[in-house]
Amino acid sequence: MPKLWVIAKHEYLKITRKRSFLLGTLAMPLFFVAIMAFAIIMVIASEDQRPIGYVDLAGMLTTVTQLPPEKSGPQPVELQAFAAEAQAQAALEAKQIQAYYVLPADYLTSHKVQLIYWDKAPSSSAQRRFDDLVRANLAAALPKDIAQRAQSGVDLTARSADGQQEVSGESAVNIIVPFFIGLFFSIVVLSSGTYMLEAVADEKENRTIEVMTTSLTPGQLIGGKAAGLMAVSLTQIGILAFTIVLVVFVGAQFIEALRAIRIPWSMFMTLALFFLPTFALIAGMMITIGSMVTETRQGQQIAGALNMLFTVPFFFIIIFFSAPNSTLATILTIFPTTSFLTIALRWSMTTIPQWELILAWILVTASAVAMIWVASRVFRLGMLRYGQRLDLKTVLRAVRTGAEG
Repeated sequence: MPKLWVIAKHEYLKITRKRSFLLGTLAMPLFFVAIMAFAIIMVIASEDQRPIGYVDLAGMLTTVTQLPPEKSGPQPVELQAFAAEAQAQAALEAKQIQAYYVLPADYLTSHKVQLIYWDKAPSSSAQRRFDDLVRANLAAALPKDIAQRAQSGVDLTARSADGQQEVSGESAVNIIVPFFIGLFFSIVVLSSGTYMLEAVADEKENRTIEVMTTSLTPGQLIGGKAAGLMAVSLTQIGILAFTIVLVVFVGAQFIEALRAIRIPWSMFMTLALFFLPTFALIAGMMITIGSMVTETRQGQQIAGALNMLFTVPFFFIIIFFSAPNSTLATILTIFPTTSFLTIALRWSMTTIPQWELILAWILVTASAVAMIWVASRVFRLGMLRYGQRLDLKTVLRAVRTGAEG
């Protein structure tokens, strides 16, 4: 076991010290930071902080005249009362306010409000601030619990009759989270599989394996490489996850849409259970390919085709939107190579049946164990046949009978 961890440490340091790894790992976090910084600058530059006036001809904005500050986000615009519309118009012309509302005398029956501004309407958050003031005054005479419910507004959730699909006002934002997880899985995990392929094929080419196998078993070598590369992937995931959380937290102070994001902890925990066996499955495939070929380039061509098996769900994303509980979606959830990505994409669109998750995890775990076992046999055969490309017939015979020739 200590030898396995020595190999894992060596593999981890060998990859993480490469300039290409550092550039590739830091490029995406820096990209997110740059995008968020640009968005914040644009929001601040376009935000008008001048007060918004209002003329209350209905005489109803008297019970509540000041709203409490918002829990998060920038300082809200001030609401300024005017006794007459002429005063508000003069303040608008003098650019002392950005706009003003007029509540007509018959507002309680007509429910019509006028908004007057020059060429640019106030931001949605500023307009909502005035709506909250009107709502607070309308609800002032109601019992406390009913008033709180009235002031919170409408949060509409549409749910299918069978309870399997649910869409709310926040769903559009939260769909981004699982979609990004799926995209990140495709980039990071599959690139790590490529690292594994190159590590095995390159060491076969320069005959490093012949030296290593004098003091290591194939299982120790394979296990160490897999552990090291998994640590590389977790490092990339950790750096990017920390960056995203930090960027979203800072951005939410300025961008209202980001405050609607809710972290789907249950999805993270579920996908974490699928990550390790899925990674092991990819590693086993890449070790097998690397053991069969004599040059890295040959292995990369085969690996490119196999990578498609893990990204197939992206081609059916429209089906997940329109029919997330279809037969095809269920099959892709259960199939070992597509389970991780399919679950990530379906999560925000439906409630995945528990039996599908359990069966999918059992199948992907069993497939990973079987693939690692196959990889160890092919790896040993590849060492014994140095410089020879292994054909599929020979590999299948070695896997079936353990024969070395």
